[in-house]
Amino acid sequence: MPAARKQKRDTDEMRPEYDFSGAVRGKYTARLARGSNVVVLANDVAAAFKTSKAVNDALRYYLRRKPASGPRRAPR
Repeated sequence: MPAARKQKRDTDEMRPEYDFSGAVRGKYTARLARGSNVVVLANDVAAAFKTSKAVNDALRYYLRRKPASGPRRAPR
């Protein structure tokens, strides 16, 4: 590690108002894993939508008009 970067890291201190003494690691991990499917949109696509609801509405509209097909698996 470069000396300048190491020195900065050694002098950084957490602010006193950041008190994590009662924190629980991974408290919401299971809930997030059950109810989420994160998809990263390309910047130009994301710019076309103001909210996640707008994205979901557009996708549902597309799916209603798309011919039905069998279940698809994501490529690995």
